[in-house]
This record gives sequence, structure tokens and C-alpha cells, in this order.
Amino acid sequence: MKNTITYKSYIGSVNFSAKDKIFFGKIEGINDLVTFEGTSLDKLTKSFHDTVNDYIDICKKKHKEPFKSFKGSFNVRVSKAH
Repeated sequence: MKNTITYKSYIGSVNFSAKDKIFFGKIEGINDLVTFEGTSLDKLTKSFHDTVNDYIDICKKKHKEPFKSFKGSFNVRVSKAH
């Protein structure tokens, strides 16, 4: 099961609070704390898209380069044991 969504190269976590009956998440892999929420998966997805767009706009207004979510792979090579 994948607990993330993506939009414009940003990765958002997807969590659910049974107590509050709400989906919530944050943009992962950036140095800023940016959160979003919704009462359904459709509303969570819309909130995530709106939040990413707002984050990019705020960074532009502050003349700050927006962070991008980190993704990729990390390769390690080890030599044979003798």
C-alpha cells in the first residue's frame, strides 16, 4: 500500500485519523513544514494540489527558491569479501 500522492514533483504523505475522521498529510522531503487535510480522499487530493500551488506562490512572493521533494535512489557498491 502506498501512502503518498504526487503533484508537480512534490510528494505528499497520506494519513487518516479515525478519532477526527479526517485525512491529513504534509509535503515530504522539503525543509519547510507544509500540511494539508480533507474529509475524503478527493478533498485531500484537492487540498494537496492547492497547498503545493500556494507554497510555490508564497516562495515566489518572498523571492525564495521553493524546495523540491527529494526522491531517487542511493546506490552502494561493496567489494567481495576475501
